[in-house]
Amino acid sequence: MKKVDVLLGLQWGDEGKGKIVDVVTPKYDIIARFQGGPNAGHTLIFDGKKFVLHTIPSGIFRDETINIIGNGVVIDPIIIRAEIEKLEALGIDVVSKLLISKKAHLILPTHKILDKYSEEQKGIKKIGSTLKGIGPTYMDKTGRNGLRMGDSLADTFKEKYDNLVTKHQAILGDYDYQVMLAEFEPQWFEAMEYLSKFTLIDSEHYINEALLSGKTILAEGAQGTMLDIDFGTYPFVTSSNTVTAGTCTGLGVAPNRIGEVIGIFKAYCTRVGSGPFPSELDNEVGENIRTLGHEYGATTGRNRRCGWIDLPALKYAIMINGATQLSMMKADVLDTFEEIEVCTHYEINGEKFDYFPYDINSLDVIPVYKKMKGWNTDLTTLTKLEDAPKEFLDYIVYLEQELQTPITIVSVGPDRAQTIIRN
Repeated sequence: MKKVDVLLGLQWGDEGKGKIVDVVTPKYDIIARFQGGPNAGHTLIFDGKKFVLHTIPSGIFRDETINIIGNGVVIDPIIIRAEIEKLEALGIDVVSKLLISKKAHLILPTHKILDKYSEEQKGIKKIGSTLKGIGPTYMDKTGRNGLRMGDSLADTFKEKYDNLVTKHQAILGDYDYQVMLAEFEPQWFEAMEYLSKFTLIDSEHYINEALLSGKTILAEGAQGTMLDIDFGTYPFVTSSNTVTAGTCTGLGVAPNRIGEVIGIFKAYCTRVGSGPFPSELDNEVGENIRTLGHEYGATTGRNRRCGWIDLPALKYAIMINGATQLSMMKADVLDTFEEIEVCTHYEINGEKFDYFPYDINSLDVIPVYKKMKGWNTDLTTLTKLEDAPKEFLDYIVYLEQELQTPITIVSVGPDRAQTIIRN
């Protein structure tokens, strides 16, 4: 029986997962998203064009591939409709290639209002939410109040919707939600009607039957390991399990059906929103990385915080996920640096730590760096590593030794073609 391979982020998201899914998709019959929602922003560049996906799996551009939105994903009908219409305008037959789990939960307009309300109440302690309604939707899911895609097939759908909105209104109290509700509710129901043309499936049965029939499947994660609800920098995290275990609950796949785990990381580090970031460079170097790497959120447009690569966090992420191979992204962003630094340890109260400590938010963490010589070479035209500068190869070998996991893919530019596969 075939196994499900998993591709996910090892840092704080924005690692470049969309590009690598697109690159490896020809090996797979099915690409399935297993968690998150429209807070994701997976960017793909090919044929001189840029595409950003928020909910739809990144295999949608390949003609022979089926794409599944799993039960662990939360869906905003308005956002996914706009996403689909953009793809259809490009001539992509989304209807025949996209299947949606009946158990995927729906983001209501009031979920977005609750998200905004919650962030405003936190003031300076806000977590940096994308305000897409993700958190409140997952709260209703675990609170057993949620509305699911499969509910849209029932005659009681509107009644269930009204009951949930009434609950939200009671929580919001005097908060001015009426204007936003009046603006978005008609669009929401129009979008739900639009989605009725898509095939809804019992995704856990579909995926396991596909495995039995010999189909190859890649599970696509969103966000990154350090934003996982359990293992990330809590409370500055997302509302779902972004790690390999999330594949099991987000698609209905048994643990012994997990195959290769491809962990994606940048040659440096970025983070969007609030929360700890030990290797952050709040200086000219960090600004240079941001400018050279075009580090602005694909979903929010916000500046990404930038810093050197963080090995304690990466080792932690590799352990939690059981990563079997790695993809290093955006190496070309460091092309012009004379010197590159690597965070090898954290110093906390005079003691060195080479692992990610509990409650890092409240600790005074001093990153300990190793300096390495930069390669000062344009990598964007590189097609094989044999032609790469020695300093760049040294960087790859050093990271492999430290992380004890092979780096099998190296990205040297944003385009699909700027990807080197290593044996």
